[in-house]
Amino acid sequence: MSPLFTLGIIVSYFCLLLLVSFMTSKKGESTAGFFLANRASPWYIVAFGMIGTTLSGITFVSIPGMVEKTGFTYLQMVLGYVLGYVVIALVLLPLYYRLRLVSIYTYLEQRLGFWSYKTGSAFFLLSRTLSAALRLYLVAGVLQLAVFSPLGIPFAGTVGITIAFIWVYTFRGGMKTIIWTDTLQTLAMLLCLGISIWVVAEELDLSLLALPQILGDSSYAHIWVTDPKAPNFFLKQLMAGMFITIAMTGLDQDMMQKNLSCRNLSEAQKNMFWFTVILVAVNVLFLCLGALLYLYAAETGILLPTKGDDVFPELALQHFPAVAGVAFILGITAITYASADSALTSLTTAFCVDFLNFQHRPEAQRLRYKNWVHLGFSGLLMAVILLFRVYNDESIIATLFTLVGYTYGPLLGMYSFGLLTGRSVQDKVVPLLGVLSPVLTYVVSTNSVEWFWGYQFGFEVLLLNGLLMFLGLWLVSSRKPSTVPGVSPI
Repeated sequence: MSPLFTLGIIVSYFCLLLLVSFMTSKKGESTAGFFLANRASPWYIVAFGMIGTTLSGITFVSIPGMVEKTGFTYLQMVLGYVLGYVVIALVLLPLYYRLRLVSIYTYLEQRLGFWSYKTGSAFFLLSRTLSAALRLYLVAGVLQLAVFSPLGIPFAGTVGITIAFIWVYTFRGGMKTIIWTDTLQTLAMLLCLGISIWVVAEELDLSLLALPQILGDSSYAHIWVTDPKAPNFFLKQLMAGMFITIAMTGLDQDMMQKNLSCRNLSEAQKNMFWFTVILVAVNVLFLCLGALLYLYAAETGILLPTKGDDVFPELALQHFPAVAGVAFILGITAITYASADSALTSLTTAFCVDFLNFQHRPEAQRLRYKNWVHLGFSGLLMAVILLFRVYNDESIIATLFTLVGYTYGPLLGMYSFGLLTGRSVQDKVVPLLGVLSPVLTYVVSTNSVEWFWGYQFGFEVLLLNGLLMFLGLWLVSSRKPSTVPGVSPI
């Protein structure tokens, strides 16, 4: 594939996003439109667009790449996601709508206090900044290798161009634009996924109708792991999937902001349920693609990379017809920027609402502050990405991903305490507990083999983190119930 040809496709794609941005923001700029799309988003558009936001470029290559070692056992985790989304739809969304929240962390102020509120929002800002920058960094590396490096454009230029594109099509419309661009990007991702499956089937000389039988008879089709000692034991995976979803979706401003843009609670719940159905189907398709990739390699004798994440890029860009390479580049671009543009908007929203006292400012000042904050977070994302480039070490990146996961534990503990108890806390101590909780979790998890007869922590570090935060809040609480209307425990 010619780099210029690939660049032309990417530029054309971004021009389409700019057209959507223009159409959605031509009625004027407002903070109500930027933050929650004037609470008028069609639920079915939100449900479809959230697929692109939930997945990422990392998911795009990781799910197919894990099939050789784990088969379809990832579906155990996906079913756990389903349980988590049910909790979000039936417990968290009614709470958020009843309180008419813009930033979901406002709940923490009403239920626990000022410092709890700031602690929760700060953890989100840290986590989402790191995770969005990591996703953009990894995909910018792919684009640099396939497109920009042959054209003589340095990595900093690649990052600057891509973030500038995101800023341009989001700074006016915000969520009002994101709802529609995410829909377009999800459609592009699914189209590319479908093309990839079709190309591999053609290369194997199989009809699409024959694929279910072929995949069902393959060695990759096993789903359930019934050995309690196995790291992917099904009960462990179900619980991990459920709590990861509750913490990283239900307690995440980025994901909940779209749900809160629906017209009412009923539509938001319909959005969540249908989104869940689509997400399960998409994950199944990614696993099927992974099985097909390994079947193709086995039949053709191609020596695959040892790292699973490199399998899909290697085959798409080096061995399949050009249409597969184009589909891969466009698909990974669409899925990554669907999550990145949404993250940039939610970061701006959380900082403006949670730290700039927006509710007491006139609209003209809100707009001015919002634009500067949006620009500031764009610059911050670029700076963090370039730092990742300087310290280009896989172990550092893995550590940062672990850190991102740790930041949701305190949020899980605070929300659980607020929802399940009626006790009041010593609010000024909460920031200290928010720091101690992940630190203690790290100490316990790194020494678990010695302390707990060989037990190794996996995804359940999130549960341990949340539990420690919950216990810390209990120790600094009293029986005095909350006096704020509408925020009583379940």
